[in-house]
Amino acid sequence: MPEAPPLAILGRITSINVRKVTWTADLIGLSYRTEVWGLPHRDPREAEFLKLNPNAQVPVILDDGFVLWESGAIIRYLARKHRSGLWPADFRERALVDQWVTWQGTELNLQWGYAVQALIRKNPAYTDKARIDDSIARWGAAMRILEAHLRQAGDFVANGRLSLADIVIALSSHRWFSTPFDKPDLPAVKAHYEMLKATPEGAKYLSAETP
Repeated sequence: MPEAPPLAILGRITSINVRKVTWTADLIGLSYRTEVWGLPHRDPREAEFLKLNPNAQVPVILDDGFVLWESGAIIRYLARKHRSGLWPADFRERALVDQWVTWQGTELNLQWGYAVQALIRKNPAYTDKARIDDSIARWGAAMRILEAHLRQAGDFVANGRLSLADIVIALSSHRWFSTPFDKPDLPAVKAHYEMLKATPEGAKYLSAETP
């Protein structure tokens, strides 16, 4: 029987959602190839990419003929397929990991959009100071929720050990610390971020080149 092709991860490493997937794959120890998609490189609105993901968003994975998009679904799929402890077997422990992975994508990440476009991307369409301030205020409120949780939880986001939740939260914290504005003191968030950044994978994905 011919050997299955390696996992393919389509996207660009500057995407926080692509980094979720590659970081997960690295921790599991998977062999994979990357294919660069996403502006300013290859436009995901091209027909070739739209056949894989009609939303024209990265990442997408190709796993021996299986196509999957949405970063949260992808990291759960990889962790479950390879029986990784990053997504626990116990259903309550798994639910806690899912809670924070979902919160990162649906609550935390929604707050920073305008501020990041203005302050990191320097997008000329995002110069309204009131909207920048509002984005920062909402972002800060979400980060305070995370701070309160980590003060109680300790070193890791869920279940007292490394999981998918730590990957996604550390990437969001990286964006928080990389965006230039005055920030409140969040010692528990900072400690969690620095702990993950000190790992070989964290050093790779929480770098100055990928805010």
